[in-house]
Amino acid sequence: MATVATSGAERRVLAAVAAGGAVGAAARYGVGLLWPAAPGAFPWGTFWINVSGCALIGVLMVLIGEGGRSARPLVRPFLGVGVLGGFTTFSTYAVDFARLLDAGEAGTALAYAGLTVAGALGAVWASAVITRRAVGDGPGRGPGQGQGVGRG
Repeated sequence: MATVATSGAERRVLAAVAAGGAVGAAARYGVGLLWPAAPGAFPWGTFWINVSGCALIGVLMVLIGEGGRSARPLVRPFLGVGVLGGFTTFSTYAVDFARLLDAGEAGTALAYAGLTVAGALGAVWASAVITRRAVGDGPGRGPGQGQGVGRG
């Protein structure tokens, strides 16, 4: 049986996730309208949505979760789970993959599957590394040696 959030804090988190999800999903829908994929063609719009969303997740996680930095309590639920969770899309990725297979484009489908996973994982890793260096948490810096955001 499902439980229902009853505390004020739980309701605020759910509201932040829902509001962020609406923003992220609307942005993804807009990109899909601007960059539709032709039948049987590589779905570049969904690919770049997932790769860019993963890059932003890497930036966000460093900025609000590392180096002693913290954020207001609803930032992560709103931006991370809501906006970026609503923007990136595994379901559309899976549907695109199935449509490519149904269209007889197995090679394109496999390329799409592999490139999306590699691109998304590479994007989150690269953006986290770049963000750590930008805020002074990169390699070669000991504790307290960075010039990053949130250091006092």
